[in-house]
Amino acid sequence: MADHKVLAGARVVLPTGIVDSGRVIVAGGRIVGHAPADAPSVDLTGHWVVPGFVDMHNHGGGGASFTSGTVDEVLKGVHTHLLHGTTTVVASTVTGDMDFLAHRAGELSELAEQGDIAGIHFEGPFISPCRKGAHSEDLLRYPDPAEVRKLVDAARGHARMVTLATELPGGLDSVRLLAEHGVIAAIGHTDATYEQTIAAIDAGATVATHLFNAMPALGHRAPGPIAALLQDERVTVELINDGTHLHPAALELAFRHAGPDRVAFITDAMDAAGFGDGVYHLGPLEVEVRDGVARLVEGGSIAGSTLTLDTAFKRAATIDRLPVESIVRAVSANPAKVLGLYDRVGSLEPGKDADLVVLDAEFTLVGVMRKGEWVVEPRPA
Repeated sequence: MADHKVLAGARVVLPTGIVDSGRVIVAGGRIVGHAPADAPSVDLTGHWVVPGFVDMHNHGGGGASFTSGTVDEVLKGVHTHLLHGTTTVVASTVTGDMDFLAHRAGELSELAEQGDIAGIHFEGPFISPCRKGAHSEDLLRYPDPAEVRKLVDAARGHARMVTLATELPGGLDSVRLLAEHGVIAAIGHTDATYEQTIAAIDAGATVATHLFNAMPALGHRAPGPIAALLQDERVTVELINDGTHLHPAALELAFRHAGPDRVAFITDAMDAAGFGDGVYHLGPLEVEVRDGVARLVEGGSIAGSTLTLDTAFKRAATIDRLPVESIVRAVSANPAKVLGLYDRVGSLEPGKDADLVVLDAEFTLVGVMRKGEWVVEPRPA
């Protein structure tokens, strides 16, 4: 009984709403319903307590790449985002040689088995050269189901998501293959039409990779993938809320049409997240980060982000003026549900992992707990 912790006095965001002067009770690494009368209490009056953030699309941080870093470097990147409230992270790779990606999947799967990451997301190489963004065109390939299967198998059950340009030859068959194996097929870096996008959703695609970015713009005669992805209730749309990737009006459009239950905030972070300006590499491509914005040295395309989810949360609350409950769904519940992890993370409910974030009245992060242990210990307001 001695390991009980009672977090008291905060505004607690639950699936059912906001509880003023609420309590969260933690024991044995999980949230529990009751505590003994003499359990130690932490006064969090004046703060918010929200579920730990779940990032389903993240390429690295702290100077470390999830695509090419050593095990220690990957762990450093994971810890960097943990310090910013991300208690569950999927490691995303970028386009590379197939044999390299398969080998990398095996390495990352070991970290997934240890619980350090929540799985692997392959962003590329099965994407459109017309919408390649910060991916090496020389390494792009059609989504041959046999090659998609090679990466899924290499991940040893830890492949969570594959981003595809589903209009390419083999695209729809690859979507069906992924759906059969319980892996998310995400539509992204695509030049698909509206009709082609609907066909991919019908085949089993359920996620839009960073909606609006690396896809045709919304048109009144050729609505393209954006309209299809926003309209279809089967699809969760990723948004990068850093003020660079999206105009606030685009963010509002997505929330208005998809609704708060179908939006997932992601970072799409690269090595520079939590590390600073400088020159980095994203796969084989050189990237310069200046004033926190990452762009390819050659061509100037935006190359991922330097975002952390605490910044995305604060921006959503203070600039976009979204309801706090909607933001919590976007950074925690919705990605956890898409990833199939909602039975363990994504909300503050008894039985779930004690993963939580403490924010002050201005929505600045002041505390992080993962599995019942403080990573960043808050101080009373």
